[in-house]
Amino acid sequence: MAPLSINHLNVFYGETPALADICWDVAPGLTAIIGPNGAGKSTLLKAALGLIPSTGAVRFFGTTLDAARARIGYLPQRASVDWDFPASALDVVAMARTPRTRWWGALPRREREAARAALAEVGMAALAERPIGQLSGGQQQRVFLARCLAQEADLLLMDEPLAAVDAATERDIIKTLQKLATTGRSVVAVHHDLASVPDIFEHALMLNGRVVAAGRVADVFTPAMITTTYGAGLAA
Repeated sequence: MAPLSINHLNVFYGETPALADICWDVAPGLTAIIGPNGAGKSTLLKAALGLIPSTGAVRFFGTTLDAARARIGYLPQRASVDWDFPASALDVVAMARTPRTRWWGALPRREREAARAALAEVGMAALAERPIGQLSGGQQQRVFLARCLAQEADLLLMDEPLAAVDAATERDIIKTLQKLATTGRSVVAVHHDLASVPDIFEHALMLNGRVVAAGRVADVFTPAMITTTYGAGLAA
């Protein structure tokens, strides 16, 4: 059963097509979505999650988004987050635990401890009480990764998880994602650094408004497919 199955998905911005007839089954493990700016990479994740209008069929683990929502984690682009929101790092991570309990009142202690454990896993335990807006870009990204971990999701959809982070944070995030894959979870990440694709990911979706190629990195991440996806200049 594919963690995510997309069939004949179309997205329009006004009269302009952003994604055309996307058909794609996500394989278990680590998958990169790669393509040039404006290719629809972020749009694809948002459409799959029902955050923007689209046509077509989307299934998660063979069922609907609503039925599978607790099994799905989402890490948005940093630019789309309100970093001035008055919440600590712990508060942000603990939000992932609220579906496990009542939605009003204080979060039970066991749930807050689970949030603290997730922060510790990404090296942020010491900054748990720090307001999210006072953290560096790399620290903020670690917090949102911890939020995904705290949710214990089976599928993580991540929009540029390695963008604007330092080398140490990048290594830690990659290590965490690879660890998740070994435990049977699946990660789909929008990714821009072509040179690192074979070192990190098992599978790739080559996207440019449509599916150019999808499959194992060894099979589809080739000079010919990169040329088709990005244009001749990048592959030279």
